[in-house]
Formats: sequence, structure tokens, C-alpha cells
Amino acid sequence: MGGYVQLTRVLGTLLKMILKVWAYSGLVLVFCFLLYYVYGGVFAVVLLFFALTGVLYHVQDNFLFYPELPSHSRVYVPIPSTLGLPYETVQTRGSDGVLIHMYFIHQPKDRQRLSPTIVFFHGNAGNMGHRLQNCRGLYHNLHCNILLVEYRGYGLSEGHPTEEGLYLDAKASLDYILSRSDVNHSEIIVFGRSLGGAVAVDLASREEYASKIWCLVIENTFTSIPDMAKVLLGWRLLQYFPLFFYKNKFLSYHKMKFLRVPTLFISGMADSLVPPRMMSELYNNCRSVRKQLLQIPDGTHNETWTAQGYYHSLAVFLQNCRIQMEEKGDFSNKIDISGWNNVQNI
Repeated sequence: MGGYVQLTRVLGTLLKMILKVWAYSGLVLVFCFLLYYVYGGVFAVVLLFFALTGVLYHVQDNFLFYPELPSHSRVYVPIPSTLGLPYETVQTRGSDGVLIHMYFIHQPKDRQRLSPTIVFFHGNAGNMGHRLQNCRGLYHNLHCNILLVEYRGYGLSEGHPTEEGLYLDAKASLDYILSRSDVNHSEIIVFGRSLGGAVAVDLASREEYASKIWCLVIENTFTSIPDMAKVLLGWRLLQYFPLFFYKNKFLSYHKMKFLRVPTLFISGMADSLVPPRMMSELYNNCRSVRKQLLQIPDGTHNETWTAQGYYHSLAVFLQNCRIQMEEKGDFSNKIDISGWNNVQNI
């Protein structure tokens, strides 16, 4: 009897221990499950977030650059002679060896050497041939030469478009025009519209090139790509994204503080793509002593140049810059400005 009682007590004690261990084991298993459920999910979300941002980072070029829109833009580039503009097809290489295709539209030989030259950077779609109508207006109203630049990956140029690549193309194009002895190096105007405005700003903000540029003209361009992403996508989450999430940044707003060349800001107030306020922000942050904000009420993103008075306003700005430079005695040769006295209002 006493042995039986002792055995039952031992078995009872063992059973209690097993139940307690089982209970603790169950609690541990539940805790581990909850830990995995909470932190495993977070970890999975973090991995998914980095995977998606990694994919977006590498496809950003496709969201920004549209060299094949409209179709056949990579194989057919309209030529200036279709609009009666005398031109040369020229090529140059960037510092990385990429071959760039350009048109040099020149004034008659007796005026070519004395005329100002516009280095023209176009927007993010199509090719330089799609800007010939605008170039015809610049050619006849401002009596200037025009170097139309076709970025890498656009039209007949080699390579693939990237932010740094476009900057290299801009430098190569300016180096090219300065290598010619038949143009006036004292009056090089850098012009950029939309994406081309960001390219032009970068070029003019570089100390080694600023001294070679007479005037800068930018039209309907943006403050930066991160700012444009917030406008176009409307995601509040984007304001928390650090800059390194953007492959292409085009930080024109920050580069404004390095600008010293005379600058004309042309803002189409009916622009439905780039908010006109961005042009005002660029103007306000520009450190150039001579700057002007030209606001055109009915100007749209791509057609501001068709507004009445567009070429006249350009001519007035350039003529004032020329007179100011001559008063300072910065020109080594006097240039006839009579060609700008009767610019028609369009």
C-alpha cells in the first residue's frame, strides 16, 4: 500500500512537470509564431519594397525619355532644307566616345560669322527634326545660326539616354561649335525647352563652360525630376523618398545658385505638364545679375513659341544684353544690331 502511494505520487509529479513543460512549450511556440507573423511580415514587406524600388530605379529611363515617340523617330529625322533652311549635317563624339548627330543651320555666308549662334536642346520626346518649325522662326526673326543637338539614343545618334549622358552631349556640342572658326564665339546662346532646359542649366552652371556662354534661355522646364514625380504621380509617399532612389534627378533648382550668365525664363502660363510655378521658383533662385521672367498667358508646354510676341520678346532680351556688353566694352568687335530692330510680332 505504501509502495503504491509512493508510485502514484511520483507519476503525479511527473505528469505535472510534463504539463507545465508542455504549457511553457506552447507559450514559446505561440510567441515564436507571433514574432514570425509580425516581424516576418515586416521583413517580407521590406524585401518587397526594395525589390520594387530596385526595379523602378532601373526602368526610370523608360518613364523619362521617349526617343521613339512618335513612331519612326529613331530612323527618320526631318531635314532643315524641307523648310528652306540652309544646313550642314554634323557629328561629334562625347568624352565617352558616343557619336552625336546634329544639324548646323547657318545664316548666309556673308552674315554667318557675325550672327549669334543658338545651341538648341529639345524636349524628351521625338527628335531634333520635330523642332524645325520653331527653328525657322528663330532663324528668320533673330537672324541667328542654330546648332540643333540630338541627344544620345535619339534620332540618328548612338547610345542610350541617361542624365549624365545628356550632360556629356551638351558639353560636346558646345565644344564643337567653339571649334568652328566661322561662327561668332562672343555670342553663343544656350537654349533649352522642357527636359532640354535642365540640360542647358547644367551646362551653364559649370564654371568651365559659363564663360563661353553669352546668354541662357530656358522654356517651360522643371525644378527637378523628384519634384515632377510628385506632381505627375500625386503620391504623398514620394516626399519621404531620399534622392538616391531617383536614377535621373536633373536638380535644376539647386544649380540656379551657380548661374552667372544672363538668363531669360520663358514660362507658358497654360502649361498643363510642368507647373508654371516651377519656372518662377527657378527664376527666384537664380543668382544671375541679369535675369528676366517672361510669362506668356496662353503659352502651352510645347507650343509657347507659337504665341504672338514670342520672337519679339526674345529679340528685346538679347539686344539689351548685347548693348550692355558693348557698354562694358566686352566685345572685341562691333556687330550690327539693325537686324533686330524690326522683329515681327508672332
